[in-house]
Amino acid sequence: MCRSIKTLYNFEPPATEQEIRAAALQFVRKLSGFSVPSKANEEAFERAVGEVAATASRLIDSLVTTAEPRDRETEAERAKARSAVRFGQQQRQQPA
Repeated sequence: MCRSIKTLYNFEPPATEQEIRAAALQFVRKLSGFSVPSKANEEAFERAVGEVAATASRLIDSLVTTAEPRDRETEAERAKARSAVRFGQQQRQQPA
């Protein structure tokens, strides 16, 4: 899974079109192996991003839950804490 693709469902405020498009872009980049497509592949790449974003929007709009919406700031703090545990607190050494 692309680590930079974040969960977008059941947040308050809801995911924006820009967030959904950014996730779609990361997904297409991962599948294609291109961070920036060549001119020859640009049209297909952009079409795929649009189609993935549209499908993701429909998915998010159609999902149902009884859970309370999650708070973005709380989830960001939790992710930061998990990252600190996973990777440890790296301290940079000052040059002498």
